[in-house]
Order: sequence, then structure tokens, then C-alpha cells
Amino acid sequence: MTDVDLFSLRGKKALVTGGAMGIGRGCAWALARAGAEVAIVDRDEAIGRKTATWLAELGHQAIYVPCDVRNSASVKNMVSEVVQRLGRLDIALNNAGIYLEGSDEEQAEEVWEEVIDINLTGTWRCARAEMRQMIQQTPTEGKIINVASIAATIACSNGSYDASKAGVVHLTKALAAQWGRYNINVNCISPSYILGGMGMKRSLQERQCIRDLTPLGHVQRVEDLYGPVVFLASKASDYVTGQNVIVDGGHTLSAWLAPLERSVPPRVDREGECAELKKELDARAIAHDDDGIIRE
Repeated sequence: MTDVDLFSLRGKKALVTGGAMGIGRGCAWALARAGAEVAIVDRDEAIGRKTATWLAELGHQAIYVPCDVRNSASVKNMVSEVVQRLGRLDIALNNAGIYLEGSDEEQAEEVWEEVIDINLTGTWRCARAEMRQMIQQTPTEGKIINVASIAATIACSNGSYDASKAGVVHLTKALAAQWGRYNINVNCISPSYILGGMGMKRSLQERQCIRDLTPLGHVQRVEDLYGPVVFLASKASDYVTGQNVIVDGGHTLSAWLAPLERSVPPRVDREGECAELKKELDARAIAHDDDGIIRE
């Protein structure tokens, strides 16, 4: 085996929850490009099918499977359908999540409960169903990757979102400690303020503030997660478990009080920040007649 082969996912079967758009769509593409057959799992059937078709048209093996992570029966049926259609389950990326606006002094209790139910309990429902499938297979092993956020590390949102993502990080550690005996690695990744999905329409002022306070100097793109995701899904990470991989360009390294000075241009310019996002907007517009456009 060569060093590059450590990162190959050829022959692996994967699922991505919340895979229709944003982070999920990008991570599904990363897994497919590394060789995996991928199930796009989402409750939005129109966009989920469109994403699976898009991957297939690029030459990758992809299917769409419906699921609502708020419902245990739906999650169980989803895993069963993935295995029925793909043959087994080697990699599961649990990305389905929401953010609901509102200050903590005003946010209704049912809003809190919905965010926790989808982001934290939904991740637990999926991980448990995925583990139960993985331990039935030969060889007994698997890679589970949960999507958290820098909101698990710093207070940068509201209480429901921050608490749900902090819960995902510690849930990941707890499951990794329990399921290592099955050769199942459980890790998570924590993106920063990302262009795509829930952060699709950040204002110009917000994006400039992010650049000013991020050591690597540009707003995070979905594709900045591709490498970490493939690493955690591949043999290269076989001895890595229970870890939260923060992918934020250095944003959480310190509490910056003033914009950071740059000595050289960042690796990604403003046009490059939006290149992949524009493709996502095109896909969303076709499916939902959404006229959202990123302009700089």
C-alpha cells in the first residue's frame, strides 16, 4: 500500500445526512471523489435527488435516501435502505442540523427543543443506528463523523445552537470511548463561519469581519472541509478516535481585538471564496426558484 492509498475510499459505502446542500453536499462530493459510493440522506427529496443525480453525472456512484432525523423509525429505515441498496455501511457522516434565530431571553422553549432534537439527539439517533449496522458486518469496523461547529468551543451564536454543538462534541467522545471495542472510530469536525448552507447569505460586512479576524485571511468555504473529512473516513485515521477537528483558519486561536495584519495575500481571494458556493446557489435556484446571489 502506498501513502496515497491510505486516503483512498475505493469500495467503501458511505452515507451523509443533511447531504442535499451546503456542508453535506460538499462532504458527499469529497467522499465520492475519494472513491466511496455515497447515499445522500435528506428530508428534502427534491434537492436530495438532484444532488445524487449531480454526483452520478460526474461519474460517481450516488443514491438518494429520505430521512427525518427527528424520528427514530425514519433513521432506522434509512440505514436499512442504504445497506439494501449499497450492500453495507462503512462511513457515516452525520451533518443534519439547523439554526433558529432568536436571543435566549426571547427564544421560545419549543424552538430550543427543536434545535436540540435535530442537532444533538438527531446525531445520537443516527450514530446509534449506524453503529448497530456496522457491528453486524464482517469485518466489524466503521468510521462515524459528526459535524459540530466552532460554536461548541466559543460562544458565537445563541444558547440552543451553541449548546447543541457542544453536546455533539462530547457525545462524540462518549461514543468513541464505548465503540472502540468494535473497531468503530467516532470523530467530529467543527467548521467556522462557512459560505454555504446556513451561512449562504452572509453580508459583505460580516464576511469582511471574518477575514479581518481569521489568521489565514479568508472566509471558510465548504471545500476547506474536504481534506479533514476524507482523512477521518479513511485508513489514515485508523488510530484517531474521539477527536474534534476544528477547521476554522485559526479563528478560535485567540480573542482578537483588532483586525490582523497580513504580510502576503491569503491563499484564497474573494472571488475564490465564492466559486463553489455559486454552483450551490445554481442548484438551489433550479430546485426552489431561489434568486439568492453572492455579490462582492
